[in-house]
Amino acid sequence: MAEGAARRENSLRTAFAAGHFVLTSETTPPASADPAHVIEKVSPLRGLADAVNVTDGAGARVRASVLAVSAVLAQQGIPPILQLTVRDRNRLALQGKVLGGAMVGAVGMLCLTGDAVDQGDEPEAKAVFDTDSAALMRMARTMRDECKLPSGRDLKAAPDLMIGAADLPREPSPDFKPDALRAKIGSGADFVQTQYAFDLDLLRRYMAFLMDEGLAQQTKFLIGIGPIASARSARWMNENLYGVHIPDPMIARLEGASDQRAEGKKICVELLHELRDIPGVAGAHLMAPNQEAACAEVIAESGLLDTRV
Repeated sequence: MAEGAARRENSLRTAFAAGHFVLTSETTPPASADPAHVIEKVSPLRGLADAVNVTDGAGARVRASVLAVSAVLAQQGIPPILQLTVRDRNRLALQGKVLGGAMVGAVGMLCLTGDAVDQGDEPEAKAVFDTDSAALMRMARTMRDECKLPSGRDLKAAPDLMIGAADLPREPSPDFKPDALRAKIGSGADFVQTQYAFDLDLLRRYMAFLMDEGLAQQTKFLIGIGPIASARSARWMNENLYGVHIPDPMIARLEGASDQRAEGKKICVELLHELRDIPGVAGAHLMAPNQEAACAEVIAESGLLDTRV
C-alpha cells in the first residue's frame, strides 16, 4: 500500500489473508433517520459476519445514506462494505464517497451500476452514469495504491478499502467468454460477490471454467446464497430474479417441510458446507431481504467459525 495510507487494520483483508472461508452478509438501509432502526436489524450479525454490505439505493428507492449507515455499523463493531452505484453520482462525488467510506470505517467497497430509476420512487429522476463500475474500481485502486486522486493530486491518507465486483454464475457454454469478469479483475477487483447460486452443480461447472481460465486464482469469489423463507419465495425468486435458479428438488423439500422457514435455514447451512469444498470458492455472501437475523443464525449453526485457528 502507498505511503500515507490509513493504517487501521482491515478485518476483511485479514480474514482473506488467513485463508478463512470468508462470510459476508448484507443489509438494506431503512427509510428512516433513526440509527436505532439500523442497529436493531444488523446487530445479530456482530461477531459472525466478517463484513456486512450496505446496499446503495437498491431498486431506485430512497433510503438512508449508505455512508451514514456504514458509520453506524462501524460504531457497533460490524465491519461495513460500502456499495457504490455509478447511477446517481459523477466521478467527483464517487471519489468523495470512497474517501468518506474509508473514513467512517468501511473495509471494502462493491462497485455497481445500479438499478434503473424508472422502477423506483422517482421514475422521472435523471440517472448520472458519468462513468461505469469498472472505471470506479480503477479510480479506487489509484486512490488506494498510489495515494493520489485520478486527477494526479496527492491524498493526505489513502483509503484502505478492498475493491469488490459483482458476478453472475452461469452455464459455461462453449461460446461463453468471461470478458466482463476479466475486465473487472483487471480493473482492480480484490473480491467478487455473486448473485444467488443455489444450483451447486452449475456453480461447480462455472468455477471449474474460471479455474481453467486462470480467473479464480486472481481474486476471491464469495458465492451468494441465503435462507429461503418458503417454497413460494423460491418460486418468486426463480421467476423474478435474473439469473437465479433454485432447483426443483430444493423447492419440493421446502414444500414438504412442516416449518418451511426452518428448513430454508437448514438448506443454507448445508450449502455453506458444500461451497467450502468447491475449488476457487473463497467464501459465501449471505443475502435475504430483511432477514439479517436468519443469516446470522445460519452462520452460527454452520459451525464454520469454530474451525478457524
